[in-house]
Amino acid sequence: MRSYDERLDHLVAQAARVFADKGYHSTTMRDLAAATGMSLAGMYYYVRGKEGLLELIQERCFTRVLEGAQAAVAAAGDPLDRVQALIRHHVAFFASHMPEMKVLSHEASALSGDGRRRVNAIKRRYVDLLEGLLRDAAPDEPAAERSAAAYALFGMMNWIYNWYDPAGPLDSQRLGDLMARLFIGGFAEARTLQGG
Repeated sequence: MRSYDERLDHLVAQAARVFADKGYHSTTMRDLAAATGMSLAGMYYYVRGKEGLLELIQERCFTRVLEGAQAAVAAAGDPLDRVQALIRHHVAFFASHMPEMKVLSHEASALSGDGRRRVNAIKRRYVDLLEGLLRDAAPDEPAAERSAAAYALFGMMNWIYNWYDPAGPLDSQRLGDLMARLFIGGFAEARTLQGG
C-alpha cells in the first residue's frame, strides 16, 4: 500500500495531466477521480476541492523549481554561469513536468484568495532570483530592461510545452544549453549594441 505522500504525489501528477488536457474549468472532480483511480471521498481527504488541487499543483511545482534553481545557482561560478545554471535547471525540470508547466502557464488566474497570494509570492521569489542574477551579470543595465529580459527568458523557457518532445532528438540538457547560449549571447549583444 502506498504511503500518504505517494498517494498525494499520484493525485497531483494525474490532476496536472487532466487539467493540461481538458483545462481547469472544463474538468470535474469526477474526471479527476476517474484519472487517479481514487474515490471522490478519497480525494477530499487530501484537498478541499478542485481549486485546492490546482493550488497544490502550482504551489508544489513553483516551490520545487525555485528550490532546485537556488541549489543550481549556488553551485555555479561567475554571474553568467549562475544565469546559465538557472536556465538549465528550469528547462530540465519542466521538460520532465510538461503537464504541470502547461497548468502553471494557462491556469495562473484560476486561483483566488489566499491560495493565489501564496502562489504569487513563490513566483515573485523566482522572478527576483533571476532578476538578481541579471543585475549581478549586468549591473549597469537599467532595472526595467533587466526585468524585461527576465520575463522574455521565462517566456522562451515556459513555451516549450507547446512544441518540445522530451523523447525527440534534443534532450533537455542540450535544449537548456541552447537556450542559455541564445539568451546570454543575445543579452550580451543587446548590451553591446546599446553601449556602442
